[in-house]
Amino acid sequence: LVGGVFVFEVLSVMIQVSYFKATKGKAGLGPKVGRRVSHVAPLHHHFETEGIAQTKIVIRFWIVGVVLAALGLATLKLR
Repeated sequence: LVGGVFVFEVLSVMIQVSYFKATKGKAGLGPKVGRRVSHVAPLHHHFETEGIAQTKIVIRFWIVGVVLAALGLATLKLR
């Protein structure tokens, strides 16, 4: 839970590559260029291409990281 931002970044790359390869046509069977889930991978680069400032992305990821860290600590207290 604590490393949720990093896991989500890696998952975004894995999903992008898998989807691109799955939609790519075989030799002679359709288009040879695959489709993409987002503009680019990893996810923070997708947000940059959408026009969001890099500092705003980093601060939002920090906030998500702090929330996930707090949730991780809260689950330790529940046991």
